Amino acid sequence: MSKKNTGKIGVLLVNLGTPDTPETPDVRKYLREFLLDKRVIDINPVGRFFLINGVIAPFRAPKSAVVYKQLWTERGSPLLYHGIDLKEKLQASLGSDYFVSFGMRYQKPSIKSALEELREQSVDRIIVFPLFPQYASASTGSAHDKIMEIIKDWWIIPSINFISNFCNDPGFIESFAELGRKYLAEDNYDHVMFSYHGLPERHILKGSDHGYCKLGSCCNSYNKRNQYCYRASCFETSRQLAAALGLREDQYSVAFQSRLGKDPWLKPYSDEVLKTYPEKGIKKVLAFSPAFVADCLETTIEVGEEFKEMFEHAGGEKWQLVESLNSNDTWVEAVKQIILKN
Repeated sequence: MSKKNTGKIGVLLVNLGTPDTPETPDVRKYLREFLLDKRVIDINPVGRFFLINGVIAPFRAPKSAVVYKQLWTERGSPLLYHGIDLKEKLQASLGSDYFVSFGMRYQKPSIKSALEELREQSVDRIIVFPLFPQYASASTGSAHDKIMEIIKDWWIIPSINFISNFCNDPGFIESFAELGRKYLAEDNYDHVMFSYHGLPERHILKGSDHGYCKLGSCCNSYNKRNQYCYRASCFETSRQLAAALGLREDQYSVAFQSRLGKDPWLKPYSDEVLKTYPEKGIKKVLAFSPAFVADCLETTIEVGEEFKEMFEHAGGEKWQLVESLNSNDTWVEAVKQIILKN
């Protein structure tokens, strides 16, 4: 017997994913699902299969497992429990007219299980909110792709609204700026770095609006032609954050981290840029990772620890990571307002 229609609006929060445990078999399983996604590694399917299963997953999994063990807490993976905390706080804030679910693009809880929760509630419509501030085909696009793949088999498909980009949303910007101001009030930093997850340059060019993108000054402004360009969105977030923090243009840098393989990725590279700071007299750096709304391996370990070690080895004195938004109250309110707008 079907449940009575409640008239609720379903909200689906989506993040990337995490291994079930930090042990090598689970990390390998996660890497395989993640890297076999055609939107992540966009090469010939046969070549992708052998590259991932024959080279990357077998050799990278043991190394990544070591890092995941450093990241793991008593509650498990930060990306997972911060997502659950956000879901619960958002549910309480939105109230009974909404039903909030949370799913991961890769591994558990799956997008499919999160969508089933919404279907069980007989929601009238669904607002899909991938937690990626800057649109990229490999993140937001992949989440939307998976959702459509699942929902196409439903007999009744409710109205669905996809939120694709919130790179300059005022609430999102203020949430990060609020965290940054706390550190800026505690010390005099010489420079601020905004470090974003990188992408192959070909991903940017493939999504270009009739050749608009030149991987250069075209990102100096944010407009209708580049609103779904990941690079342009990163620069827009940085400009908005810098303005909110009262930074001049010469007081901050934008760079890209986490590159993989030999193909050209978005430049400049964070790890190369930070090594040049000390010789320029930049000894104290405040680092943001505004592509991530929840702390994870790329923030806590890569930016927070590995970059810190590189910076100090190059002669730097202080490297401070600004934590991600996680489930702090300002961010919960920002998410709520984005939902209400949609």
